[in-house]
Amino acid sequence: MSQETKTEEAMPEVNAQLSYRDWLASTRMKAQLRPLTEQELARPYAKFYREPATPDPAAMAMMDKPCDSEKALYPDQINDLLDPGYLNVETGWCVLPNGAGFVAYCEHYDDITPAMIDWWFAWHCLEDLRYRIWYPTHHAGILVSPDTRRRILDPYIPVREKNWGATHHVTENVGGVMENIDITFLSPQDFGFDMKRWKEPGVATFAGGYGWRSPVERSEQSITSAALMCHFFRIVPGGLEHRARFWMGYRISNGEPELTLPQGVAIPASSVQGLAYHTVSEFKNLSVLLPELYREFGGRMTA
Repeated sequence: MSQETKTEEAMPEVNAQLSYRDWLASTRMKAQLRPLTEQELARPYAKFYREPATPDPAAMAMMDKPCDSEKALYPDQINDLLDPGYLNVETGWCVLPNGAGFVAYCEHYDDITPAMIDWWFAWHCLEDLRYRIWYPTHHAGILVSPDTRRRILDPYIPVREKNWGATHHVTENVGGVMENIDITFLSPQDFGFDMKRWKEPGVATFAGGYGWRSPVERSEQSITSAALMCHFFRIVPGGLEHRARFWMGYRISNGEPELTLPQGVAIPASSVQGLAYHTVSEFKNLSVLLPELYREFGGRMTA
């Protein structure tokens, strides 16, 4: 093996701050989901890199077929999540009449708090391994800019606000192939929520924004598509309720949701369903992982 090949296959050191260009070049290797390196195995949370928890069979079954698209929530109706009770579709997916993909998922957490959620979304983006333990069979790696890293580690910025305006560059499989996805997080106000109604118990916390995705093995024919992501949490009797919503084919433009699909073009149903299955599995594993992880590392924001 030549020295050039060895260099190409060398895994970045733990906590190494790559440039975006170098990170992008490394994602083809990371997408192979190789075993942890010696440096990663020495990390104190390497023990959480394990077989994911089994997703809820009932929730997975609800993703087997599309829901009624006439009952789906559109992104300009986001404030309906602030109403008491439940919407027509809390768990399901479909392709909307305008071609966009819609995914909804609702899960109850008995032993997860809003503070845990806020900490997790800030803490996990600082290192590949932290992202990989979330969903080991589908998450390959993550990168944030030096400015975002400084913001997240700044003790004077509230944990809940650390990600506002930050972009996470992730490599993951959300629907059959490994993709590089740039996720820019927004404050609830910038996402479009009515802050006059933003109060407990109707809302506890939020993590969301917009993203762009393209295959890791990108070619000239590859399509880059936009999506909106909303993880909305509220206090309910007995715990915390997570209500996720995704809109594939939308972005935020001038503070408003905007459809990015050309007329007559639709997100493939298989891609929407793939994201639906991924969401159920990903957050079931987090619901098991996070209480354990928080007891050991929670409340501390370290590189």
